[in-house]
Amino acid sequence: MADTTSSAFEHWRAGYGPITHSDETVQRIRALAQSPKLNPDVFYRLLAAADRLASAAMWTVVHMTYAKRVDLSGAALPAEAFKAAPEGHTGGSLNMVPAFVGYLTANAISATTRSWLMGQGHCVAAIEAINTLTGDVSDAQKGRYDRSETGLSQLAADFYSYAIDADGRPAVPIGSHAGPNTAGAISEGGYLGFAEVQYVHAPLPGESLVAFLSDGAFEEQRGSDWTARWWRAEDSGLVVPIMILNGRRIEERAQIAQQGGAEWLADHLRLNGFDPFGIDGKDPAAFVWAILTAEERLGRFIADPARAYPAPIPYVIAETVKGFGFPGAGTNAAHNLPLSANPSRDAAARKAFNDAARALFVTPDDIEAAVAAIAVHGKQNRPAESRHPLAVRHPAGPDLPAPGWTEIGAPADCAMHALDRWFVRLVDANPALRVRVGNPDELSSNHMGATLERLRHRVNAPETGVAEAREGGVITALNEEAVAGAPLANKGGLNLIVSYEAFAMKMLGGLRQEIVFARRQREDGKEPGWISVPLVVTSHTWENAKNEQSHQDPTLGEALLGEMSDTARVLFPVDANSTVATMASVFGGRGQVAGVIVSKRDMPHRFDSEAATRFVADGAAPIEGQTQDAQLQIVAIGAYQLEEALKAARRLKEHGRRVLVTAINEPGRFRIPRDPIEARFVVTNDALNRLFPDGVPRLIVSHTRPEPMLGLLRRLDGGPKQTAARGYISRGGTLDVAGMLFANRCSWAHLIEAAAPLAGWSREEFLTITERNAIDGKGSPADLSTPTH
Repeated sequence: MADTTSSAFEHWRAGYGPITHSDETVQRIRALAQSPKLNPDVFYRLLAAADRLASAAMWTVVHMTYAKRVDLSGAALPAEAFKAAPEGHTGGSLNMVPAFVGYLTANAISATTRSWLMGQGHCVAAIEAINTLTGDVSDAQKGRYDRSETGLSQLAADFYSYAIDADGRPAVPIGSHAGPNTAGAISEGGYLGFAEVQYVHAPLPGESLVAFLSDGAFEEQRGSDWTARWWRAEDSGLVVPIMILNGRRIEERAQIAQQGGAEWLADHLRLNGFDPFGIDGKDPAAFVWAILTAEERLGRFIADPARAYPAPIPYVIAETVKGFGFPGAGTNAAHNLPLSANPSRDAAARKAFNDAARALFVTPDDIEAAVAAIAVHGKQNRPAESRHPLAVRHPAGPDLPAPGWTEIGAPADCAMHALDRWFVRLVDANPALRVRVGNPDELSSNHMGATLERLRHRVNAPETGVAEAREGGVITALNEEAVAGAPLANKGGLNLIVSYEAFAMKMLGGLRQEIVFARRQREDGKEPGWISVPLVVTSHTWENAKNEQSHQDPTLGEALLGEMSDTARVLFPVDANSTVATMASVFGGRGQVAGVIVSKRDMPHRFDSEAATRFVADGAAPIEGQTQDAQLQIVAIGAYQLEEALKAARRLKEHGRRVLVTAINEPGRFRIPRDPIEARFVVTNDALNRLFPDGVPRLIVSHTRPEPMLGLLRRLDGGPKQTAARGYISRGGTLDVAGMLFANRCSWAHLIEAAAPLAGWSREEFLTITERNAIDGKGSPADLSTPTH
């Protein structure tokens, strides 16, 4: 064929440095070059440029690990140019270089800026090296990193420099994993496995996403096997999953390598609905062919009017050697420091580094030419890869329908039912926003029946008479991590996660990845644009008494309260109106994950519309009593806790005591702020004192364990003689609600026992001998009568 004799083809066919082109790749590229959309000479020049950019990036990566500076003359580095304590996930980063260069080149060939996601965030050196060479760096990196000797030396010196500024923040705009200062990054990728369960839910129709995955993460969240189960041409963009199959984890071979390698993986993927194919993971051209071919295959499926699901999702298996292109490749050492010794102190290691670097070296002129060929965004009138669609997500603000308020005095109602009704109205009011509901199989049980009927379980073949649909918006599977991945990834739409409180703990790792990344963006002045995502946890600790203690766990809220409260909101509405007002507040926010603890049993109505709105806006509200002359304040966090607090207050009032009962909806609003961003989120001292008068003895009764909540609310704490706390003390079993409250010393009588000494009172004034015997373990819990008005 004519292209085989062209100088451009031969130039590419010769490879560069360690990069060579297998016969299979050459055959595939030659076939691709025949496309009428391509100019073969331009195409081959691009591929040759990709080889040089990849080699230069690999050269940069190894310098980032080992060296304090670079030498663009290609001269060997002396001992003093090396770091005393080198660090870097070198092997994986070297493997990511051909992949990311191939992605950039495919974009240049097709004049399309695809989105990208890298699950193995520890391979960030590859992305930073390539971004620096191409000039597509973040705002924080501009003027610091570029492809000059000074800029590349600064990049190498900053990598793992551990530099810290006077405020205790990292002092350089580069870290050990992908971060907000990594141009185009949308996830840290520090917790392997979550990219795998999210990528299919990320691109909107008309978009394309290339997801770089690791064989090590294959051993993590196996919900990634379900990509074909969830993808739909009707509401999803193109996805191209690419596994970098280097066969090794940190200390040993990966499971895939142990079980049979690429062939075994391909068989496994076919069984799970994928259309897998292998490529040479050491060659940028192979990635170019893979991305264009995968999209073409999926495009044929989309164009078929008789298509049936699951779709055969193309899946790229990029076989490589861990640390390819540098000494130590293919060994456990390749994961981090592939050389056998430190080049700053060992002559042999220094020679090995310099020899390998020489083989990877690309002259500055050749780098300039390669970048000029690939970085053609301006000519093609498209955004740079740092501005890919997922990186700049900012959907229109949702239309928040007015809540269907319930009147005070109406019969007790379920807050989850009210939430359910309002969420359906929210969905209907925002048809342009794609909806994803993450559901670990209990949506109806959790009283979200209207939502299920409106959105339906997403399945390949709907069952007659069941709330299922091929394009359903409810992502259901008995895998909490996998179903949470759908709402967390759907940053262009409306999202909701609903779970039992105890089992939501399995989602915590994924939630924290989103929280930490979004908070880092805020710290860097880049407000995340996605609509906040609520995780509604119900069937919670106190009302899941009928099940065993495995179902009774308030840890999720406690853990989220450990994060920065401006980004990780934790809310405890107490009735139907406050629940709907809380949800409207969450959906009105941006870049936040909100844990909302909601009771699913019928509860009394405590707030009218105005009070509920104020309760959410202020973070707390008085329920009963006066702040001016209170002798005691009982602070309730949680619906059941509020009811017991009111019972205790009534008994005390029967004996002439002045008791103020206050409910807290958002404890994080009342914490001591830890930095200026959180300081803008928490209430002022004046607002705090209006709700929690100074000098008043105070009992805090919490849905959570008492100790973490008492620590969080230090601003309310007058010391152990004036402040006490009650909550879950890790006691439970197959009980009823009253039994759970009693077992954890949170019944109204236990609250009186805890509160009386704070005010200088004796419990004997308020509790009968029978009631005292009950809480002392000498009688029966059934002996506790219910105080009346």
